[in-house]
Parts: sequence; C-alpha cells; structure tokens
Amino acid sequence: MAGNASSALRTSWQRRGALGYLLWPVSQLYGALTALRRALYRSGTLQSTRLPVPVITVGNVIAGGAGKTPVTMAIVRHLQAHGFHPGVISRGYGRKTEGCRAVTEKSTAHDVGDEPLLLARALQVPVFVASQRAEAGQALLDEHPEVNILVCDDGLQHLALQRDIEVCVFNNEGAGNGWLLPAGPLREPWPRNVDLVLYAGQPPGGQSPQFELTRQLAANAVNADGFHQPLDALRGQAVNALAAIARPEDFFGMLQAHGLTLKQTFALPDHFDFSDWKLEGDAALPLLCTEKDATKLWPMQPEALAVPLEVRLPAAFFEALDTLLKRYHPPLAQ
Repeated sequence: MAGNASSALRTSWQRRGALGYLLWPVSQLYGALTALRRALYRSGTLQSTRLPVPVITVGNVIAGGAGKTPVTMAIVRHLQAHGFHPGVISRGYGRKTEGCRAVTEKSTAHDVGDEPLLLARALQVPVFVASQRAEAGQALLDEHPEVNILVCDDGLQHLALQRDIEVCVFNNEGAGNGWLLPAGPLREPWPRNVDLVLYAGQPPGGQSPQFELTRQLAANAVNADGFHQPLDALRGQAVNALAAIARPEDFFGMLQAHGLTLKQTFALPDHFDFSDWKLEGDAALPLLCTEKDATKLWPMQPEALAVPLEVRLPAAFFEALDTLLKRYHPPLAQ
C-alpha cells in the first residue's frame, strides 16, 4: 500500500492537478522554511564549514532518485584520470550507526549505508560517512593526507558544508510540475544557480550549463562470488527482478528493454533492509537486482545477480568541469 501511495504521489507531481492544489498551501510553508534556512546561512547566523581542499557536490533538487551515485562514480574516475587524488563523503543514509565512520573492507551496508559501500567497492578511494559532511571530510583528510579533492554524494541541500562546484542531476521527469514538496517534487525552488546540470529526457530549464546524460545497464551481471553473467545469455528464459530504489520501475523497464522476461518483480522501499526478506515464488529462477541492493542482499542470497547501471556523460560536460577545476589544479590549465 505504501508503495502504491508513493507512486500515486509521484504521478501527481508531473502535473498541476487536484492533489497538487490541495497540497499547495503546505508547499508554501515548506518553501518559506527553506528560504529562511538559506538566509540564516547567508547571514552567518548558521555556520558553514570550508574544508582545505576543493569540494564538488553532486545532488539534486527533486525528491527520489536521479542517478546521483553513478554520476559521482563517473566524476571520481575522471578526477583520477586527470591526476587528482579524490575522496568521497556522504551522509550514509539508511545506516544503523551514528557518528563519523570510514568505509572499510569489513564495513557492511548497515554500518555505513548502501551507497557509500557501493562507492568504496567500485572506486577504491577513501569514503567516509557522517551526518555532518564537514566532519566526514575532515576525518577523511586527516587519515588520507594524499587526498586533494572531495566529492560529496547527495549534498546539494547540506549548506553546513561549503562547496566549490555544484552538479545538479535530473532524471527523465525533470522538475515535474515545478512546485515544492509535497505539492510537487522539488526540495527547493528551481531554477537556481548551480555550476553544471546533468539531465535525462528534457532540459529542466534555467541558466546553468546543461548536459544530457544517458543511462544503460551493463552488459554483465555479477554475483557475490564475482561470477559474471552476460545479460544476453538470460534472454529467452524467465527471471525474477528486485529493486529497492526510489524508482524501481526504471530498473524493471530497462531489463525488459534488454529483452529479459520478468516473471516476478519485487518493488521495495528505497534503502530497504533485507535482513528478514524472503523470496516468495520460484526461487530456482535467476534473481536480478541493482548494485545498491546487492550490498545488503548478498549476505543472505549470494547467488543474486547485481546489474550495474552505467551512465554516459558527454565530453562537453567533462570539458566544462575541467575548466572549473583549473582554479584548483594547475596541470589541468595546460
């Protein structure tokens, strides 16, 4: 029921209908509180922290998933290729622990959150989590003095940390009906000034430089033992699919577009805890899931096949990012 309600609300966010108008007064209160918070940071009443290295913040202004984590991965790999030594900081949403923590080989998703664990495993760079990103950043720099740039995953609204470059990511629903939560999908008014915008579908509007990204599934899925299964080899047979992300239907649709036949689909809440989850149905069929889900599902079902989501960012985006980075890294100015 909760999933159906969430889906209905998201559908309403794409137009200015009866439900949106009903919630519009609440969205005005939300907007006033958001504006007050920003004003308090601008005036210095609320303090923000500047770290001793440049900070790139990757985030969004819409509720739900926009593909921030794959974009963070792409940016970190670009930085590595251009001579930077990046680290990643995150809130660690969904973890069961408190305080500031490093993501290590022994970490679990319950310790540090599913997305930070995925980032650390995929990128092999230092990753720290804390509710206060500045605390995570300073702890990371203290332990890894070689790090000379930080990427903050999902921190666009975290004004307690000052940032040097802001990257805003939109999914194919764009800015929806243009209203603030809960009447619309926006966490803050759009358009607003950011350094770079990445979008799928239609450009979301605004004056910031905008670049279209494409998303696709990787050619191979992988299980907990590292076995790689070509997706093409699964065509012509029934499979089960599971997704505990903000938009599970996107994952299911991409699998079907790849020619896979989905016998059962399990759409679970974002950051779902799989500790007590059991597959209901034909357990003999291959079970496909997202990379993020695998961080928590594999301890119980190591045979589950995680299908990575790949994002392709245009060369023009990286050229624009490099231009901004020249302020901090002289070799890029050559």
